[in-house]
Amino acid sequence: MRSMPPRAHIDNLPAILPVVKQIAHKHRSLGIRPEHYPIVGETLLSAIKDVLQDAATDAILEAWKEAYGVIADVFIGVEREMYARVAGQEGGWEGFREFRVERKVKESDVITSFYLVPKDEGPIAAFEPGQYVSAMPEIPGEAHTHIRQYSLSDAPGKPYYRISVKREDGIAGTPAGVVSVFLHEKVQEGDTLKLTAPAGDFTLDREDPRPVVLISGGVGLTPTVSMLHALTETDSSRSVTFIHAANSGRTHALREEVTEKAHLHPNVSVHYCYQSPTAEDRASRAFHKEGRIDLAWLKSVVPSTDAVFYFCGPVPFMKAVNRALIEWGVRREDIRYEFFGPAGSLEEAEETVARS
Repeated sequence: MRSMPPRAHIDNLPAILPVVKQIAHKHRSLGIRPEHYPIVGETLLSAIKDVLQDAATDAILEAWKEAYGVIADVFIGVEREMYARVAGQEGGWEGFREFRVERKVKESDVITSFYLVPKDEGPIAAFEPGQYVSAMPEIPGEAHTHIRQYSLSDAPGKPYYRISVKREDGIAGTPAGVVSVFLHEKVQEGDTLKLTAPAGDFTLDREDPRPVVLISGGVGLTPTVSMLHALTETDSSRSVTFIHAANSGRTHALREEVTEKAHLHPNVSVHYCYQSPTAEDRASRAFHKEGRIDLAWLKSVVPSTDAVFYFCGPVPFMKAVNRALIEWGVRREDIRYEFFGPAGSLEEAEETVARS
């Protein structure tokens, strides 16, 4: 095994700050505190010993310990500022706060929205379109605490938060999603959910006057719908292209409210791509493309690459979209995304295109 030198980026911390801030948002939304870092450090060193075995010399372990200490201090400092900023704003809070389910709305066969208002009836913190909250339901019979992060799917400035949750059923031997199934089956209007204040750095740049292209797959539309609402409620002139891919009309959530935006705002265009449209979808002409999003179709519905592109969805979907945008020549700084699902990197797709 080849081990990366633990000080590879320690001497140039500004280079890793964007990644640190992205992870720090996750940590803050989960309640990670300074006292948790020593436990992680001990576990990390133990894992390094297990992997390197005889190669784990005292010098190597000491270097890793030193590197971890420096990075942990950076995280602790960044997160301290985040905690203070969130708790200090109007309607802000620390830790988890109880919210009541005011409304529960089935949006499709697999996605349900929950409208959440604070149980204490106080104000709620503002958020940027694209951010998320962490939900911690109390599930009877569960020995462990389960926390899940859900993007806010409505515009800021409302007296509620809305999350739109996909039910994750077990497929091909994989277990069903404990939290999503519980939310869909058990949580009803009037019930309580504990939430952290909004977090996340995948946010709409409201200052950039250029056109916006919002691309989503499946339940990855939740942050892009929030962005769409914010754009149409605050800026009537900025061009917006909304593109969504779903399996069919049966799984396409929030369709009516997105389509209505296009009817009310001439600067908004919407385009739907269905991989397996139903007979009803075909009869009603509910979609604009059958199959998957590809570069040729993107070129036909997006006026220009001189725009800011935001996209979110399952990892394979995101890799395909990222590859298409790079192949089209979209500037890297105009490509904004957040992974939906397991953490990963799109660098693999970028490198493949660069070599082709």
